[in-house]
Amino acid sequence: MTEIVRKRFGLLGRNINYSFSKGYFTDKFNNENFEGCSYENFDIPEINFFTELVKNNPDLKGLNVTIPYKEVVIPFLDKLSKKAAEIGAVNTIKFTKKGKLKGYNTDYYGFKKSLKPLLQPHHKKALILGTGGASKGVAFALDELGILYTFVSRGSKENAIDYERINATTFDNYQIIINSTPVGTSPNTDAFPLIPYEFFTEKHIAYDLIYNPAETQFLKKAKEQGAQIKNGLDMLIFQAEKAWKIWNK
Repeated sequence: MTEIVRKRFGLLGRNINYSFSKGYFTDKFNNENFEGCSYENFDIPEINFFTELVKNNPDLKGLNVTIPYKEVVIPFLDKLSKKAAEIGAVNTIKFTKKGKLKGYNTDYYGFKKSLKPLLQPHHKKALILGTGGASKGVAFALDELGILYTFVSRGSKENAIDYERINATTFDNYQIIINSTPVGTSPNTDAFPLIPYEFFTEKHIAYDLIYNPAETQFLKKAKEQGAQIKNGLDMLIFQAEKAWKIWNK
């Protein structure tokens, strides 16, 4: 009898019981007969626990990384892919045959692939709500698509405008509004980014990186004004499949 090679994968994050990844990969392994493969959540209270996690799990082959560790995990890695280095955020880690940890960003790829079919010639500029790790992948994808963008932040930050500055003129100038914050995700489904939703029109795209719930308050309010809406589920599926290729190449 051939011995089944065990391959362990997982998700690194904090408070990640809600996570899509575990269910997605477990189903994938079962449905596509990947014997010996398993996927689990590694929920750590702070990034300094990462070193111990790696040491205690020598059979790990790959990790996905989610909020709030996409940026702070970088110093713990041995190397980065060219794109992850440019983006400044990592959501996929490969454990190489030599035992090194290499960081990749597949968020930008998933976002780009899911946004592209919605784009029309008048979609020239985007507002990115939030300035965390997820927003960096979004910005990189928009660069590749030739779409200009501006970040929106709650506090005053360099290279970002304040939420209070968003008005009718902003909506005239920006035809794509992207929520890259966790505001509105389960269980706090009544929350939404504080922007003037009455200025959305049928010419706008409202894109929410959140996938649970499938229709956030942000998306509902934009849809009521006729905007085209999209949640983050396709992005997640595309980035997960890309991560799977990286781990296995």
